[in-house]
Amino acid sequence: MKLAVAVQMDPISGIDISGDSTFAIMLEAQRRGYTLFHYHVKTLALQNGVLSARGEEVTVRDEKGNHFSAGAPQRIDLSTQHVIHMRQDPPFDMGYITATHMLETVHPKTLVVNDPAEVRNAPEKLYVLGWRQFMPETLITNDIAEIDAFRRTHGDIILKPLYGNGGAGVFRTHKEDQNFSSLLELFATAFKEPWIAQRYLPDVRKGDKRIILVDGKVAGAINRVPAAHDNRSNMHVGGTATPATLTKREHEICEALGPDLRKRGLIFTGIDVIGDYITEINVTSPTGIRQVKRFGGADIAAMIWDAIEERL
Repeated sequence: MKLAVAVQMDPISGIDISGDSTFAIMLEAQRRGYTLFHYHVKTLALQNGVLSARGEEVTVRDEKGNHFSAGAPQRIDLSTQHVIHMRQDPPFDMGYITATHMLETVHPKTLVVNDPAEVRNAPEKLYVLGWRQFMPETLITNDIAEIDAFRRTHGDIILKPLYGNGGAGVFRTHKEDQNFSSLLELFATAFKEPWIAQRYLPDVRKGDKRIILVDGKVAGAINRVPAAHDNRSNMHVGGTATPATLTKREHEICEALGPDLRKRGLIFTGIDVIGDYITEINVTSPTGIRQVKRFGGADIAAMIWDAIEERL
C-alpha cells in the first residue's frame, strides 16, 4: 500500500528524536514507502471548501542532529493525502479546537488520526470521567468554597488546570497550606476554565504509568518516576522512564476503555495510571512509544500503521 501522509506537528527541526513519538511514526511510514509532508497547524487554510496547508515534503533519519531533510515549501490540498496525523502538542485551547473543525472537512475520506471530532469531544481530564469507578476522588469547579471543602475532606490534594499539559501548573497542597488562598488567586488569574482537584495519590512516588493503546488494545507501557524534588512525573520536567508491565487492575481498566476508544476512532491513545487509579486519557499527542521499544517492548509505530491500513 503506497500512502501519501501529512503530519501536522510542531516544527520538526526542534524535536528530540530520542523520545518523540511523532518521529517514530514518521520513520515507520518512510520504511513502508509512504511519502511524508510536514506542516504546522498555523498554516492551515480553508477556502471554498478546500483545506490546504503550507509545508514541505520531508525525509527522516534516526540520526541526532541530522534527523531530516526538507524539500521546497509548498501549499497542498490536504484532501490529496491518504492520512493526516494531528500531532501538534497542546494546550487544548480554541486554536486546537478550531483545527479539529477544519480537519473534519476532509475526514474520513482522508483519514485523520485521531478522529478530529472525537479528539474535540474527549478532553483528556474530562473524557476519563466516564470511568469514575477507576478514578481517585475528583472535583471540577471554579468554586473556591468547594475546593476548600474538598481539601479539608481529603487532606493532600493535587490542583491543576483542566486543559493544561506536560505537568504545567500542577500543584500539591494540603489542609494546613498557608499559601492555599494565594494559589487559588493565581489560578483565577491564569485560567478562566474550571480547575481540577484530585485526591493526592502517594503511589506517584513509585511512578505514573503510561499505558499505550492502539485501536483500543494494549500495546505497551512505561513507568515515569518523578524526581526526588518534584511531584510531577512528566519526563520533560525531570521524570525518569523505566520499564513497566501491567497489573490485573490495569488490564481491567484497559478492557473497560478499549471498546469506546476503538468506536470513536481514537487509534493512538495513552492512559495515565497511578497505583490503582486512572487520572487521564491522552488523545491529542500521546508519547512514550520510543521508550517502550527501547526497553524491549513492541514496535508501537508499526502497530499504529497496521491499524491505519486496516481502516483504510
